[in-house]
Amino acid sequence: MELKATLFEAKGPVAMVTLCRPHRHNAWTGRMHTELRYLLEKAETNPEIRTVVITGKGKDFCVGADSQALEGHIEKGGYDSGTDAELANPGYGVAPQFDHNFAFMFGLNVTTIAAVNGAAAGVGLVLACYCDLRFAANNAKLTTAHGPLGLPAEFGLSWLLPRLIGLTRANDLLLSSRVLLASETDGWGLFNDLLEPEDLLPQVHAYARNLATRVAPSAQRMTKRQIYLDQHQDVGSAISHSEELLETAMTDPDYREGVKALIEGRAPRWGEDD
Repeated sequence: MELKATLFEAKGPVAMVTLCRPHRHNAWTGRMHTELRYLLEKAETNPEIRTVVITGKGKDFCVGADSQALEGHIEKGGYDSGTDAELANPGYGVAPQFDHNFAFMFGLNVTTIAAVNGAAAGVGLVLACYCDLRFAANNAKLTTAHGPLGLPAEFGLSWLLPRLIGLTRANDLLLSSRVLLASETDGWGLFNDLLEPEDLLPQVHAYARNLATRVAPSAQRMTKRQIYLDQHQDVGSAISHSEELLETAMTDPDYREGVKALIEGRAPRWGEDD
């Protein structure tokens, strides 16, 4: 697929997807949606890639739906996603709950990290929230954005945001659509860390590389799957599932290498033959 609204770069176990419409503050379009899903599928099917960092080109992450697209919805008399038959479905088929826009990110094997380098509004904030981990420049502006447009909370954000930051804070952001700085969310649990803008990408890449060094590929995949499936089942089912996974994991080469590295007091060498 020709990339018109995104950039993609892969270096070993870490890939970067950059939302790239800086002349429109990386505003969201159907084309960007299509390309994002295509690139996540590309990363998902590459056995070397374990983590995908998502960021924005220039000074913004994503300011939400493009205003021209919003105007087009009025002319068409309803919502038009702008996507077509080329739309990829990475992460689908894991659980019915995940077979939807953005929720499919829960079904991915790769870990996703949002590097919120600037303004994240509307669907831009949605995208960041559906990532597994989130880091932000402390001066990034945030807003749910839908209220002044007469729209509902988008793409299940009313389900997700209370789980991330608690009902009281989520209600504030969802009902008011007020604008706030990322620095104001310190201690909320929305971001894993708040950083100076120039430190954001170096710190995110360091985190991703550390995952690749310390954590077994199989453990990274299994644990992510557990986290999101367990949100939809009772604790007993979660325990039973973890015990089933444990039996399988202990026959995997990653387990043997992890134990060997521990005993020998060295860093593990994932993927190398015994």
